[in-house]
Amino acid sequence: MSGLKQELGLVQGVGLLSTSLLGTGVFAVPALAAQLAQGDSLWAWPLLIALVFPIAIAFAALGRHFPSAGGAAHFVAMAFGPRMGKVTAWLFLSVIPVGLPAALQIAAGFWQSTLGWSAGGLLLVEIATLLLIWLLGTRSAGSSANIQTLIAVLVVALVAAIWWKGDIEPAEIPWPALGDVAPGNMFRALAVMFWCFVGLEAFAHLATEFRNSARDFPRALLLGMLLAGLVYWGGTVAVLHFHAYGAHQAAAASLPGIVVQLFGQHALWVACIIGYLACFASVNIYTQSFARMVWSQAQSKPHSALARLSSAQTPVNALSLVVGCCLLFTLLIYMLDLPLDTLLVYANGIFVLIYLLCMLAGCRLLAGRSRLMALVGALLCVLLLVIIGWKSAYALAMFALIWLLLPRRARVRAEQ
Repeated sequence: MSGLKQELGLVQGVGLLSTSLLGTGVFAVPALAAQLAQGDSLWAWPLLIALVFPIAIAFAALGRHFPSAGGAAHFVAMAFGPRMGKVTAWLFLSVIPVGLPAALQIAAGFWQSTLGWSAGGLLLVEIATLLLIWLLGTRSAGSSANIQTLIAVLVVALVAAIWWKGDIEPAEIPWPALGDVAPGNMFRALAVMFWCFVGLEAFAHLATEFRNSARDFPRALLLGMLLAGLVYWGGTVAVLHFHAYGAHQAAAASLPGIVVQLFGQHALWVACIIGYLACFASVNIYTQSFARMVWSQAQSKPHSALARLSSAQTPVNALSLVVGCCLLFTLLIYMLDLPLDTLLVYANGIFVLIYLLCMLAGCRLLAGRSRLMALVGALLCVLLLVIIGWKSAYALAMFALIWLLLPRRARVRAEQ
């Protein structure tokens, strides 16, 4: 089905996924994890990677055997029918009104740290960021991949520079004895840290744009996940080493504060620019993934403008719709001054539900070890919904609402 340009290689794929996972979390989550679990957080990251690994294996197998720009919706449609696939697509797109504007606010916040701009100035930064994402999206996925690979290198270099200047030696890292680890602290930290690995489902939409998707897509997914986990762990080590966490400071200010402490006030610019770029990379890959989702769903109506590709083989019309919707909700949130923190928790429940649907699809579509990994991943997703608690009801309600509001004609066609 895909007419998208196939030009992504292994290194570009690793850059795309790692920056998607690092995104808005790399500056804030290490401090949050340290605040919740102190030294136990050093064990929490390896444990989280081990827990997410089955989900990653299942996504890699699905992308390898069934590559599609439809991503999660395509996998679910193959396993449970086109109607369920459409519900999954709309469920994924329902994150746009809250998730993307919130990420834009976090990205703009790095400029506030350095320039002290007002809310109006930050809104201009958010609009400019959307424009840059649109311009980048009019080019092929390779352009985004090259830029995001560079951003990944900058993030890794920043953490490495902190270790080097701070004289952090691997042999001196104070690993707590396993018998002394407090399970309660560990679980609270894991509940926050999991969101660092929300992004696998977005990466699945790019599977068809690899030169050799069967070989490079699974490798890029697993290597990108491991690289992001290593950076998060390295950031946590630095935060613990410098005691840069606690209620006395914002979590997102922890790493920039360490940079200033080690390199001087002038280095704050460097840290904030890298922080902005990491957020930009995360918003970019999600925006491009949403555009590919819209484009793939529009294939049922070939004459639709959303089903067309540009001369560069990119879904520009679908991208323009996604960016336009994001701009609209960004302006609405600014005018109403809506609090986003609680809404983001609800949106995260949607991501876990999408993961669960994909894992269940993997149980039907895959075989052997990959099917076992999908089963383990499904059980983990159910556990995460339980951890989220009553707030997961929002995701379930959205799922039911989309199911009921799916046009009758679309239901009949989907069920035929």
